[in-house]
Amino acid sequence: MNFPDPADEAAEREQQMIEIALANRRHAQMVFTGACYYCEEAVTKGCFCDEDCRSDYERVERTKQHRRVV
Repeated sequence: MNFPDPADEAAEREQQMIEIALANRRHAQMVFTGACYYCEEAVTKGCFCDEDCRSDYERVERTKQHRRVV
């Protein structure tokens, strides 16, 4: 990396650090339990009974993670 401007080099290094952090983050393992992860309704396959429950669950989990950061 040979940058004419130190600000360009700093921006590139910052972007690399972000990509590394995203690649190394932990992903929640979803395990089939027979119940929807959000509303606990019985399901025969997968972890959610419908797309609404999936999106609501993901929204709640994102909110929890943002609260931890602050």
